Amino acid sequence: MRWVKRTSLVLVLLILVAIGGGWAFLAASLPQTKGTLDLPGLEHPVSVVRDAQGVPTIKALSSHDLYLALGFVHAQDRLWQMDLQRRVAQGRLSEIFGADALGTDRYMRTLGLYRHAAGGVPFVSPEFKAVLDAYGQGINDFLASGKSLPIEFTLLNYRPDPWAPADSLVVGKLFDLQLAGNYRQELLHAKLAQTLSADQIADLFPDYPKDGPVALGKLAALTRDLPLDRMLAALPDEVGPRRASNDWVVDGAHSVTGKPLLANDPHLDYSAPLIWYLARLEAPDVTLAGVTVAGAPALILGHNDRIAWGYTTTNADVEDVFVEKIDPADPTRYLTPDGSAPFETVQEQIPVKGRAPVVLTVRGTRHGPVISDLADNPLSEPEAGTVLALQTSFLIDDDRSSEAQWRVGQARGWPSWIEALRLFTAPMQNMVYADHDGNIGFFAPGQIPIRKQGDGTVPVPGWSGEYDWAGWVPFEELPQAFNPASGHIATANNKIVPDDYPHLLTHDWDLPYRVERIEAGLAETPRQSIASSAAIQADTVSLTAKHLLPLMLAAPPADARQQAAMTLLSHWDARMLADRPEPLVFIAWLKALNKHLYQPTLGPLFDRYWSMRPLATEGVLTQHPQWCGLGGCAAALQTSLKDALDELTQAYGTDMAGWRWGTAHPALFAHPIFHRLPVLRQIFDRRVPADGSADTVEAGAFNFSNPDGPYTDIHGPALRAIYDLSDLDNSVFLTALGQSAHVLSAHYADLLPRWRAFDWLRLPHDPTGETLTLVPAKS
Repeated sequence: MRWVKRTSLVLVLLILVAIGGGWAFLAASLPQTKGTLDLPGLEHPVSVVRDAQGVPTIKALSSHDLYLALGFVHAQDRLWQMDLQRRVAQGRLSEIFGADALGTDRYMRTLGLYRHAAGGVPFVSPEFKAVLDAYGQGINDFLASGKSLPIEFTLLNYRPDPWAPADSLVVGKLFDLQLAGNYRQELLHAKLAQTLSADQIADLFPDYPKDGPVALGKLAALTRDLPLDRMLAALPDEVGPRRASNDWVVDGAHSVTGKPLLANDPHLDYSAPLIWYLARLEAPDVTLAGVTVAGAPALILGHNDRIAWGYTTTNADVEDVFVEKIDPADPTRYLTPDGSAPFETVQEQIPVKGRAPVVLTVRGTRHGPVISDLADNPLSEPEAGTVLALQTSFLIDDDRSSEAQWRVGQARGWPSWIEALRLFTAPMQNMVYADHDGNIGFFAPGQIPIRKQGDGTVPVPGWSGEYDWAGWVPFEELPQAFNPASGHIATANNKIVPDDYPHLLTHDWDLPYRVERIEAGLAETPRQSIASSAAIQADTVSLTAKHLLPLMLAAPPADARQQAAMTLLSHWDARMLADRPEPLVFIAWLKALNKHLYQPTLGPLFDRYWSMRPLATEGVLTQHPQWCGLGGCAAALQTSLKDALDELTQAYGTDMAGWRWGTAHPALFAHPIFHRLPVLRQIFDRRVPADGSADTVEAGAFNFSNPDGPYTDIHGPALRAIYDLSDLDNSVFLTALGQSAHVLSAHYADLLPRWRAFDWLRLPHDPTGETLTLVPAKS
């Protein structure tokens, strides 16, 4: 992000001056964690006990006071993170970072994420509105307290606005945006179809639907004149994968306690701070423990006193790109099945630091916002006569997903849990369930479109109505299971429905490698315990390596160095361990091989495709050798191995046995602002050698095009949890960094060593630690 780098260059001198003057400048913003504080709006005193890791247990005498206190505590520890994510959603980064952030702001304003969140407030129930109001009041009480703000506010010279209910609702929509990215693939397919044959596209996407190439053939003409390359370039960068999570649940017959055991490790992008915030919340009729997201009042993942739940993302296809025809008689209108209709328009004014505001006209159609307007000079090619509009399930006002998440925590059993899920719109999740009575279950809720035609993989005509959405998959027909005969349920972003399932959920299932390893671990230990489930979460066997290495090692070595590398790999057990050289040699070879195979054909689009691609590469080495070039696949393997060994030798020396995966593959927790400055990243960033890969249960995903390093671990299990339904207080948790966003706090990164070592935390009813008592302010 150029705006981050340029802004940080301005700030570095300021922060060095502050550091030179002593740490008192920074320490003033650390939260008060003991003693007594007056809070307006409280009905009764509230106790906040922070344990040795800074995890709060909040005990209140009313729900109102509980959520007010949670808002206050979130603001104490995470205010900068909360305001930054709010500004991202609002499209207000340029206001504090300048013109370099305009691309992101234009994107967010075009989608209208925050407009829809604000429009959603009237749709929530009075009960949940009271929760939102109390939570927001707690944040605003902190803002009004006179406490010094985190250093980021000081250096950027602004104060955050008061908190509003829409600021909390938009948190869920940011999850939607991150976990639903199919429209990017549609645009990529469209661009590839302009130059590649249907067979070539099928080779690149071996999971592609069998009728996909036919659709792509039609598509080439449909989008030929649209600036797809500039459209793709205008989209904010995707940093890392958008998948890879694990959950499973076993019933009492398959648990050492005789009660269910549920394990979950959702994988998201790493950052400093992380998105997750551990907490225990208690009030009359409320007992919750697990992770929250600062900015929202609901417990996202965890347990109450009766049930536990966990999520992985389904990768549901809830986004479609429609090609809309402009009315040739009037460019302010577009064509619909019922004739010409005016574009809906919204005028957005974007404040820009250091210059005049930018006025943006956002156009919309009956399907959704016109995203092709994001491309540079989008109106300079009117001869195309078309624009691209994005329809999604979540760019609507009547979206009660945030309330659904809150009601999940209030559920007392399977029936009330299911009722809560009825309110979910997005993002669709594979939710596993367990309760104290011994039941286990699975449900994948969300609004999934029923398409009149098409399969959601390519842009489609919008003017005829033939490809419109005809409604939603009925709730009762969504994937679900309750007390299955197998006694367990496991998901890892893999396919969750059989081929004869009557509705299209997605074509974007993840490979089954992780779920196969989970199933193997469950079979190996038929009666699960916390320890055995933790061992499954720590599994590092790469099935990509097991599948591809025999094919790669079939090539003859070109020299003694290649022979040494191939001998090393031939004796490897495919475990992606940080302290071993083999994972690094394998991944570097695969990276170089994929570049050799695909870059000559894909050209400037290659970086958008470049990743492990095990199925495509296996297909090339077994069925489609034309991708290997004139010398054949043996030569391609030799050349790519040479390139990989040259890269590793230059980076790590000539001693191959001394190379380490963890050296090249550290888990990087980067500060969103200060990461790009060498001096500041030493203060604010954290990194630790990491096991795993994108395809292992203990995931450690990377991006070959990442400027921080092609193997740097940027996406993985920022949360691990295992829930013991025989004694929910015995449940265990780990988050990867720390509770606080304040760099001087003892809890900024104190959990990182424990996360690396699987040294679990518990969130008991009566923790010991520093106690802060919040009391009603005297009038």
